[in-house]
Order: sequence, then structure tokens, then C-alpha cells
Amino acid sequence: MILTYGSQQDYDGMAGEATDKPAWSAEDFAAMGAFMEAFNKDLEESGELVETRALAAPVHTRRLGSQDGVPVVTDGPYAETQEVLAGYWIVECESFDRATEIAARLEGCPAPAHVTASAYADIRPLAESRAELNL
Repeated sequence: MILTYGSQQDYDGMAGEATDKPAWSAEDFAAMGAFMEAFNKDLEESGELVETRALAAPVHTRRLGSQDGVPVVTDGPYAETQEVLAGYWIVECESFDRATEIAARLEGCPAPAHVTASAYADIRPLAESRAELNL
């Protein structure tokens, strides 16, 4: 699984809202969209794409926790959380190294410099059973 991250501030910037960082231009957003469409199409054509999804902005998040055994629901965004999962790809490929090569291509995604300076992706194998959790 390839995981990418963002913050509410990033989502606001993509929506054209200025924060303490510059807003994205319409051209920036269109270029990112075109890159992602081509990236996904390439993975689909290679047969390596299982599923991909972008996630809605953190402001639309609902967190479920527990306090004294009672469920507690909190609506997002969360001030204590700087980064949240922004999207993911599940790929079926020959090796962990190949998944890393695929994720490295995300470095080519066009975005404003202040976004690319802190962008990263995690690559994690999916556990098919409890035995694979390597506890």
C-alpha cells in the first residue's frame, strides 16, 4: 500500500484559499490532476493497480474514541494532528522494491514548491493474516 499525506492547510490551498502558505493556482491544481490521472492509468495498464482513492479534507473527518468505556465522537479537523492520510494506492507487484519504485514516481507530481518540499509517501506491505503482522 502506498500512502500519501496532507493537512487541512494543504486541502485549503488546493481549494484556492490562502493560509500562511500561498494558495494553489487553477493551473497548479489541473497539473496535479493530470499527473495523477496518468499515474493511475499507467498502473492500471501495467496490471499493478488494485485500488486507489483520494480522501476528503480533514475537516470532514469524524474520530471515534472511548472515554471510560463510552464511545466518544469528535468531528475534525484536529488541531493536534498536522498531517492526515490524503490518499492511497493498493498495488500488486513483484516486490517491495517495485512498490517503492512506483511510489518514487510520485516525486514527479507537479505542485507548488512549498508543497513538494515536505511531501512524502509511505510504502507498507498489507498483512494477509495475523501471522504476517510480525509482532
